[in-house]
Amino acid sequence: EIAELRASLKKDARESGKQTVKLCCGTACRATGSLKVLDALHKHAEHVKDVEVITTGCQGLCQKGPLMKVEPHGYFYQRVGAAHIPKIVSSTFMAGFPVRELLYRDSIITKPVELMEEVPFYKKQQRLVLRNNERIDPCNILQYIRYDGYLALEKALSGMSSKDVINEIINSGLRGRGGAGFPTGIKWDAVSQSMVKTKMVVANGDEGDPGAFMDRSIMEGDPHSLLEGMLLCAYAIGAKYGFIYVRHEYPLAVKNLNIAIKQARDMGLLGNNILGTEFCFDVSIREGAGAFVCGEETALLASIEGRRGYPVQKPPFPAESGVWTYPTCINNIETLANVPYIIANGSQNYATLGTERSKGTKVFALTGKIKNTGLIEVPMGITLREIIYEIGGGILENRKLKAVQTGGPSGGCIPAELIDLRIDFDSLFEAGSMMGSGGLVVMDEKDCMVDVAKFFLSFTQQESCGKCPPCRIGTYQMLQILDRITKGEGGHGDIERLQQIGNMVKEGSLCGL
Repeated sequence: EIAELRASLKKDARESGKQTVKLCCGTACRATGSLKVLDALHKHAEHVKDVEVITTGCQGLCQKGPLMKVEPHGYFYQRVGAAHIPKIVSSTFMAGFPVRELLYRDSIITKPVELMEEVPFYKKQQRLVLRNNERIDPCNILQYIRYDGYLALEKALSGMSSKDVINEIINSGLRGRGGAGFPTGIKWDAVSQSMVKTKMVVANGDEGDPGAFMDRSIMEGDPHSLLEGMLLCAYAIGAKYGFIYVRHEYPLAVKNLNIAIKQARDMGLLGNNILGTEFCFDVSIREGAGAFVCGEETALLASIEGRRGYPVQKPPFPAESGVWTYPTCINNIETLANVPYIIANGSQNYATLGTERSKGTKVFALTGKIKNTGLIEVPMGITLREIIYEIGGGILENRKLKAVQTGGPSGGCIPAELIDLRIDFDSLFEAGSMMGSGGLVVMDEKDCMVDVAKFFLSFTQQESCGKCPPCRIGTYQMLQILDRITKGEGGHGDIERLQQIGNMVKEGSLCGL
């Protein structure tokens, strides 16, 4: 029935002849007025025949929002205001011509770019996880199905065993996108081998790194891809229950997820006897209270259970004893959003992307002293230079690059001399940083690295759960030293003490945060 519905939806779309306005209504564009633009569209375009308005998730180029794409012309408009709508209606909807002042251009004298895929920001991207963000309404399951949504689930339930699904994930080379980079298929296999009957799937949406908004954008813009990834994980490991752990600070993500869950239940894609099979699985949402430490898996599990989010000693690992002691498979949101693509298109297709040990693509939140901030998805192995100067457009006011901070507070700063470093799990680790969840904060020549270190240390000190004395006391002592240095009161031995205490905190604390 789902296959027939998909075919019907695609046929209707081909034959409708409608012009489609795809307006970004993600959090960033809402902040710059996209809801006012939406009201103006409904007011001025209602009399125009065969125009459909779709509100999408984050389309990526947050710096220049609100963003709008008009199909079938492919026109890509930026910084659209409510006052522009009458001109868009008369010029584009009625006559088919672009509104040239709304098109992207590098400078006043350069030629405007009409199509999204020709804009420099998008040219080097490979939008796999974000493939639906600029084209579907996240609150309309039919639009997700039209673009091959739940095709992977159909494929798995109709012709694949649970072991087949796990092997596909192993062969794809997919590694966890939450920071540690552990092979996803190996984790699934470990949970599947447990003899305990009740198993759990947990999606970790506790995105606590400053400047990070990758998981938020997936949950807001394409919640069904997350649900489909969880369904495939549950089928593979034999789970019947799942939780999505979301930060309370993500109200739009929570709203869209709740709508998606209800729609999936209504269509028989969640609950009992999914797609007419014996497979049963359901999902509920748990909201976190904003504690950074709850991004660590054992603290997250404690929070789901209603306890305070403290990390605990491992082993046992969650795969053996997780939520309420049941074997639990915990994956990051982006990791799970990769799964439908892998199952639908095959592991070999996915494995052609990226590098030898880091397969696929990675979503980054590109922020800081850069001209084009926003959400990007690039193949693993791309260089920092390509991201900063070709996708990001270079440093603000054409200043010199000083460093790029990756991996959040637990990561590190990559200096400008390593600008040709390839972005993958191993290269970043060897350079002294880490992939983390995907924050990229660009700094210029005016940034003070001591202040940057103090900022991130201040964050980790405030967010310490207080359970481990090395962390609780050590981060406070380190912050005092850095505070003295930034006031010009540093002394001999301060750097050595920072290194010594830092190593003690790292080695003597339970979590990696």
